[in-house]
Amino acid sequence: MTYASPLLSLPGAVSAEGPDEGVAAHYGDLFREQRALADGTGFVDLSHRGVLTVSGADRLSWLHLLLTQHVSELPPMQAAESLILSANGHIEHVLYLVDDGTTTWIHTEPGRQQALLDYLESMKFFYQVEAADRTADFAVVHLPAGSITATPEDTVARETPHGRDLFLPRERLRDFAEAHGRPVGALAYEALRVEGHRPRLGLETDHRTIPHELGWIGSAVHLQKGCYRGQETVARVQNLGKPPRRLVFLHLDGSEVTIPGHGDPVRLASDGPDGRPLGFVTTSARHHELGPIALALVKRNVPVDAELVAGENTAAAQETVVEP
Repeated sequence: MTYASPLLSLPGAVSAEGPDEGVAAHYGDLFREQRALADGTGFVDLSHRGVLTVSGADRLSWLHLLLTQHVSELPPMQAAESLILSANGHIEHVLYLVDDGTTTWIHTEPGRQQALLDYLESMKFFYQVEAADRTADFAVVHLPAGSITATPEDTVARETPHGRDLFLPRERLRDFAEAHGRPVGALAYEALRVEGHRPRLGLETDHRTIPHELGWIGSAVHLQKGCYRGQETVARVQNLGKPPRRLVFLHLDGSEVTIPGHGDPVRLASDGPDGRPLGFVTTSARHHELGPIALALVKRNVPVDAELVAGENTAAAQETVVEP
């Protein structure tokens, strides 16, 4: 059954499409909502995201064997970001996690929680761990950096430089909204994510994406930890320094009525409209200060100072996110 957040009944709420279907795209004023996040006010309903927990005495040492991040000695309440890779080093799952001292809390992309749980269950063996899908019981709510909103009781918080993710009991979502003012939609949240050059599974990734291409080395991949599935690819690319593609940030021509969307081709401006695509737009957004912006994945050898065209004919000036 398709999920629909109870906050979609709030005045002005317009339902999101694509991967954020089920929560509000906006509540009537996209740029005001962006400014609220940038100012550290408001909150974002991310209740469509999947929530898993891992408990048991071996949980951190066990996760350490499976994940790209070093988590065996993760201190309580310290946030971590990690990946699960295929045997060939391609990204399969992205986990945003925190451990409260007895349980590891994870949120992941909407609809991906069952596949992630199935993988975790298949790797339990003799370890004292218990993995569970808690999506029906807990909703993710995001508070921006600088927010003075207190974390409610009986709620686990995951604090990062970009803000605070709350694992809020789902039955209290509507009460939280009534107590903390008008929420901010997913479009505003995404615009600030694009501005921050932060990749997202399913948008910046495809079936062959490796961590180096998106700048996930360091933030989600620890290069000095032990073996995990896909580590050989990570080590090889790290040593050779030549990922096949790289993430770029694009400033798009603001005179266009529409802006390129996910999957639209990126070409060299000098090649004209019939030029060979050198990459594709992954996420685009209208930013309250920067205007139209986007992230794109392009071939490694595209010059960093090259003028690009996104979509049919939208001029795009690039900023380097991942060095070639």
